[in-house]
Amino acid sequence: MVRYLKYKNQIEFRLWGKYALFTDPLTKTGGEKYSYPVPTYQALKGIVESIYWKPTLTWIIDEVRIMKQIRTQKHGIRTLKYQNDESDLFNYSYLSDVEYQVRAHFEWNENRPDLANDRNEHKHYLIAKRMLERGGRRDIFLGTRECQGYVEPCNFGEGKGDYDDVTMSFGLMFHGFTYPDEAYNDETRNSLTARFWHVIMQNGVIKFIRPEECTILRKIDSMEPKDFVWGKNFIGLEEFEDWR
Repeated sequence: MVRYLKYKNQIEFRLWGKYALFTDPLTKTGGEKYSYPVPTYQALKGIVESIYWKPTLTWIIDEVRIMKQIRTQKHGIRTLKYQNDESDLFNYSYLSDVEYQVRAHFEWNENRPDLANDRNEHKHYLIAKRMLERGGRRDIFLGTRECQGYVEPCNFGEGKGDYDDVTMSFGLMFHGFTYPDEAYNDETRNSLTARFWHVIMQNGVIKFIRPEECTILRKIDSMEPKDFVWGKNFIGLEEFEDWR
């Protein structure tokens, strides 16, 4: 597989863990949670943001490579019912022994012109690489908190994957949420919007479409973007004086 970097600020990393639960929203409120067979754009975006994130930038997930066979494993989970405070036993279907290669890059958040002074691409890229080498700034979770994940730098495309010669369609899947501070048109402005798309894996690789390319949208709720005040709840160049 040929390796190339389309973006100068692109990062590539190996992602793995014992279990993963990329919840199908159709099962999210019924107690019996079931995982999608592959990670969603939103789940991978959350993982990259756990490695490094600031409101100045937006991470774009370019592609993911499925390295190990897709296996599921059921676990009985005792949790509270939605209707009352009683508990009950539910079956959660997890993915087991997962491993992926992920490629992502960041772009400036054009909805945050108030943070334009923090747009130092070299600084953010070097910090992101350093945080990746250290396993992330925050804990890595594979879809849900009980599924601990781990990351380390890698060269996307190297090594043998179990689906390198397989093309497969996963049908309609959840792509991600568009939050008001990442809105890209009038339809997504000042609201929380869910995006969906049709997923196809080619030779073990899923190439994600960009959020603005998703045509299947559903507005969840009205929401205003969060305000960041310089020096109060946000700091920029002063945060990493030794970033060089």
